[in-house]
Amino acid sequence: MVRTPLTPWERQRGERLGALLREARGRRSMVEVAAVAGLSAETLRKIETGRAPTPAFFTITALASTLGLSLDVLADACVQGLDEGEEPMSA
Repeated sequence: MVRTPLTPWERQRGERLGALLREARGRRSMVEVAAVAGLSAETLRKIETGRAPTPAFFTITALASTLGLSLDVLADACVQGLDEGEEPMSA
């Protein structure tokens, strides 16, 4: 199965998600947060750096819960300030 390349909008959204999670993590270590969320530190590192711009839903819910973030607020924040010229594609 070949994966469709991500659009610039999707890449920007993933980078924003990573930045938001990194900011919410604060001074806590990546290893600590990943362990509490049930993830590997490498998975969290990839998400935070934008190398994994479309993480699985349950990965994000685990991170949001661990970091005390609302999924609604997180989702809204991920698209604020992104290039409005390109809209996400509907499924």
